[in-house]
Amino acid sequence: MKNIESQIDYALLSPFQKIILIADGTLTKILETYLNEEIHVVKLSETIFSITQEIPALELSIGHKVIEREILLQGKISQRNWLYAKSIIVLDRLEDEFREQLINSHKPIGKLWLEHKTETFKEMVVTAREVASDLSDYFLIKRTDKLLYRTYRVFSNRLPVMMITEKFPESYFIDIT
Repeated sequence: MKNIESQIDYALLSPFQKIILIADGTLTKILETYLNEEIHVVKLSETIFSITQEIPALELSIGHKVIEREILLQGKISQRNWLYAKSIIVLDRLEDEFREQLINSHKPIGKLWLEHKTETFKEMVVTAREVASDLSDYFLIKRTDKLLYRTYRVFSNRLPVMMITEKFPESYFIDIT
C-alpha cells in the first residue's frame, strides 16, 4: 500500500471489503460477480462546467471543462444501492465516443473503459472511513453509521483524466458466502 494514505486498519475488514478498497480493476464486474446480479448506474447529478480554481491532482488550470458526476451502483434486480461514487472528469482528455456515452448512457465508467478498450492506470490516493450523514438515505442506514471509501486518480495516455471517490457502508460485504 505504498503511497496510499490510509486511515483504516485493514485487519478489521472482511476480505471482500479489502478487495473493494484496494482493487485497481473495475468495481462493477467485481460487485456483479460477488453479488450474482447485474449492476447499473443511477445518475444522481451530472454537471459540466469550467473550473474556477486549479485542480492540482488532475493537473488542471482555471478554465478547463470538467464533468462533476455523482452516481449510485445499484443492483438491477434487487434495486439495492451498493456503492456511491463522485467523479471529476476532464472532458478534453476523453475520446469523443467515450465522452458521448458517459454523458448519455447509464453505463458504469468501468464498463465503458472495457467497451472502448481504453488503457488506464489507477493511482490510489486515500482509503478512509467517515460518517454516512446525507448519504445514509441511499443505503437505508443511520446517519451516524460509517462508510468506507477510497479516492483514486485515473490516467490515460499518461494524463490524469479523472478522480473518483467510491463509498459504501462499513456494514456491507462482511459475509463470505
